[in-house]
Amino acid sequence: MSKKVPKAEGSEEPSPEGSNALSAASRFAAFASSRGRYYAVILAVFSAILIISNISATKVIGFGPVVTDGGAFLFPIAYILGDVISEVYGFKAARKAVITGFGLQILATFVFWLVLISPPGPGYENQDAFAAVLGFYPRIVAASLVGYFFGQLLNSYVLVAVKKRMGEQKLWVRLLTSTGVGEFVDTLLFCVIAFAGVIPGLDFINYIVFGFVYKVAVEVILMPVTYRVIKLVKKHEPSYELPGGGKAA
Repeated sequence: MSKKVPKAEGSEEPSPEGSNALSAASRFAAFASSRGRYYAVILAVFSAILIISNISATKVIGFGPVVTDGGAFLFPIAYILGDVISEVYGFKAARKAVITGFGLQILATFVFWLVLISPPGPGYENQDAFAAVLGFYPRIVAASLVGYFFGQLLNSYVLVAVKKRMGEQKLWVRLLTSTGVGEFVDTLLFCVIAFAGVIPGLDFINYIVFGFVYKVAVEVILMPVTYRVIKLVKKHEPSYELPGGGKAA
């Protein structure tokens, strides 16, 4: 008769119930409250980047054969912050951020229009230059509003949908998937509305293709930073908790 050797403490095989619980926990999609500690700060930076990018986008720039606009320097960061909001706070909070950004853009457009139509004061000789730059801003804003509305909401929707399916695992999958979908729609709509008929021929195709590739490339290059920011916000946001009261690793 074989002698049964007792197992060391802590070496018991998990029960099927325990395995199912662990599997369910790994697929659990946690979200923090938009009334949390950091949401307002991220939203403020997000909105500021959106406005600055659209003012910068009034200038078309070229680096050799590459054609883009001034918004290329900063606008991709808005999508990264959109990913942070979607991942940590969920789709409703991301939608709130998009609507807030829209409202501020409309306010900026109205103020620029009032300044533009106001008569220049004594000694001011730059009215034509002011009109040449900011007179184009309403078209940029219209393009941005349409492109960003569909692009950012798709970005958030895809990210949250993938997270609900996969749980906390493989953040890079939902970041790349959501960015690819959102940035493609955003770039296509923005370029067509803002610069169709302004940038000629093949340069316009170049502008669309480069814009999409560049924005996705920035997301990939800065993904380690995005990971770090998301991890820190999850860790320090009091309302973000995993099953059992744990925090994100």
